[in-house]
Amino acid sequence: MKLTEFNDALLGFLDASPTPFHATSNMAKMLENAGFIELDEQSDYHLEVGRRYFVVRNGSSIIAFNHTKDSNYIMIGAHTDSPDLRVRANPQTQHSGINSLAIEPYGGVLLHSWFDRELAIAGRVSYVDNGIKSVLIDTQRAVCTIPSLAIHLDKSANSNHSINPQTDMSAIFATSDGKGFEQLLQDELKRAGVSSKPLSFELSLYDSAKASMIGADLEFISSARLDNLLSCFTALLTLCSSPSDRALLMVCSDHEEVGSASASGAAGPFLEQTLRRMRGSYESYAQLLQSSLLISCDNAHAIHPSYPDRHDPLHAPHINAGVVIKINSNQKYTSNSNSIARFKHQALANNMQTQLFVSRSDLGCGSTIGPITATRLGIQSIDVGIATYAMHSIRELAGSKDTYELYKILTNLT
Repeated sequence: MKLTEFNDALLGFLDASPTPFHATSNMAKMLENAGFIELDEQSDYHLEVGRRYFVVRNGSSIIAFNHTKDSNYIMIGAHTDSPDLRVRANPQTQHSGINSLAIEPYGGVLLHSWFDRELAIAGRVSYVDNGIKSVLIDTQRAVCTIPSLAIHLDKSANSNHSINPQTDMSAIFATSDGKGFEQLLQDELKRAGVSSKPLSFELSLYDSAKASMIGADLEFISSARLDNLLSCFTALLTLCSSPSDRALLMVCSDHEEVGSASASGAAGPFLEQTLRRMRGSYESYAQLLQSSLLISCDNAHAIHPSYPDRHDPLHAPHINAGVVIKINSNQKYTSNSNSIARFKHQALANNMQTQLFVSRSDLGCGSTIGPITATRLGIQSIDVGIATYAMHSIRELAGSKDTYELYKILTNLT
């Protein structure tokens, strides 16, 4: 696959995946098209060497693998969730002639970036129809916005303005004599072919603007949810384009942005249980863990031209200058000398650059699924990522070459 084809497919995936549920559903469909067989966690696994399988948990986390006799697996880990604004359980409020949605921040949201955007709504809705069922909905058009307060009414807006998500971020969607939220939700269910009334939902707001290539020479990818759908897409494409006898596994987990502590998060048992069922005996499972390498893929902070002092000058990644290897002596990242050497060796063999990121000693750094998975499983790991601006904004920016280079390295990594 060439660079332009890769990026075109990436943009399509980003646009089609406004929530972890949609991202996981899209990955499952792509795996099925590539010949992978879906497993049911409530049934026995009957695995055959040479076949390819995937399993979904909670509709928001997914593991896929080539089933081989080999124990030296390359495991590529990423996460399906991104910081966003979630719709509260009792969402509708009415004030000053306006119907609004009460929202709740999910993860470390860059709040100011959500104002004055054309926001759509997507997520999962549960209902009863001969048992509890669920359906994914997506308005696919802007239905609400969070308006800023005019500067005439807040003279300190450009100098000293904090944001209270409880009181400052109601998302308006209608005038008070217009459509209510329940009707809006029912309309979306009907559009999805469901006539039952909703019992509960997990819904997110998202920027309705499409992902795009920008820059004088299209150097950049501008989109929501680059953190971490870039890595999910790369892991997926690496696995789908691999031969079935290559010992390769992909795990994309939900809830990383809030600590991964859930049944479908990296701190939960999903990967461990899947690996044990793959191998049958504990001895074979333990040998697999000690023979394998986990590549934890998550975005990295690119040095910002307006804030270069926020980086250590010797460890400041640049956009479109190669995959970033992330290092932290306090184990916020899992990269060690052995795993770094293995990854760099493969990059050099493909004539590709890598960069090193170490945060300033007086600044903290984000963590990833890498330390969580390594702690739970005892597997050797490395943390890598794509240099990104505006991480956790409603709209992030990355290089148009870097994700493709990560794909090429992962495709050949041994």
